[in-house]
Amino acid sequence: MPTSEPVIPASSRPAQDWRILVAVFWVTSMVEGLGVSQIFALLPTYLRQMGVPDSQRLAFVGIFSALIFVVGMPLVPLWGAWADKYSRKVVIVRSALVEAVVFAGVALAREPWQVALAMLLIGFQLGNTGVMLGGIRDVTPRPRMGTTIAIFGMSGAVGFAVGPALAGILIDGLGWSLPAVFALSSLFSIGTAFLVTFGSKEIRPEIVPTGRIVDLAFANLRGVLTDRATRRIFTIFGVSFVAIQMSRPYIPVLVEQIAGRGPGLASAIALVAGTAALVGALVSPLGGVIGDRVGFRPVLVSALAGAGVVVVLMPVMPSVGALALLAVVLGASTATISSMIFGLLATELPADRRSAALNLVYLPLYAAGIIGPAVGALVVSISGIQGLFLVAGGIFLVGAVTILSRHGPAKAPTEVTAADRPPTPVQF
Repeated sequence: MPTSEPVIPASSRPAQDWRILVAVFWVTSMVEGLGVSQIFALLPTYLRQMGVPDSQRLAFVGIFSALIFVVGMPLVPLWGAWADKYSRKVVIVRSALVEAVVFAGVALAREPWQVALAMLLIGFQLGNTGVMLGGIRDVTPRPRMGTTIAIFGMSGAVGFAVGPALAGILIDGLGWSLPAVFALSSLFSIGTAFLVTFGSKEIRPEIVPTGRIVDLAFANLRGVLTDRATRRIFTIFGVSFVAIQMSRPYIPVLVEQIAGRGPGLASAIALVAGTAALVGALVSPLGGVIGDRVGFRPVLVSALAGAGVVVVLMPVMPSVGALALLAVVLGASTATISSMIFGLLATELPADRRSAALNLVYLPLYAAGIIGPAVGALVVSISGIQGLFLVAGGIFLVGAVTILSRHGPAKAPTEVTAADRPPTPVQF
């Protein structure tokens, strides 16, 4: 990894049980997913309660969803460089505290512009997932790497399942308002800040960079963009998440079209959004184990193809139950896509590129988070919601065909191939 000054190896690391670290980071990531999923799931209803006309609401959903990533994406390289040079732990705690402020801001919002302002602040909480992945990679035994990363990867999916499900119980079962649900997520985020502070130890990267933070951030970006293997992996991730971010904000709208706007809408959204994410979470570790044995590419192609077919079919489902069944497959497919990408980066890149790549692993997602909802808002205004899901499904399928058409990924001499890795045991 090029830097303005020579890099130095980490001289010592505190004793940190990798199982404890994974557990702490798992809970932290899960709570973040819980809060963000509630924003995605409840945003259409929240905007309707604020008086946004239906003719404008669909476009607002796409635009507001893109705002999450506008501010944060340029800052991600800086957070990664700062974490590697000074402290991963501080960067993760910073993220938890910022997300607490964001969820509180959404809870206090009474006008659409106030919701937009709060969602812009989400940008300042980004950059923690790659840092957590880097810490997990540096303490986990190599034979258990694929399964461990897949288990951590399921944390966000569990959060995306628990968030809408919990909201459905609180709103339809206990009579809570939407702001009260967002406020509770803010309290959960404060709890994860304390959990990381007192429940984990600082884990330094295998190679600690030296130099100015800005120089290190640009060097990391250059390394990712100029390295062929890393660039290919990031492109696959970005393309898949463009399709995900195009369609995800509009799944609650599909539910609303089927279930109506009466009592029980929150529970119906929870069934579809929550079931999909939960099943995806349960399947994700299995995807990691299979990927370690048969190779990441076949599993990745299957997941992309499955997601593409399901997204195309979603708008024509006649009932909430049928839509939930398709959402199950979509959740499993998207969780597996992420798991395969994380596995490729964690096992096939050498140490001098690995930490920087993991720190920036969600950069394609953040770019897709801007492009996907913005394109989705444009497509839905032109061709309606069925046209939107058709385009998103086509993007998934194009990604699968593109990967399948290659005879094999080009490997740098220093890369470690799947054949060189020992099998990953299923048990911890």
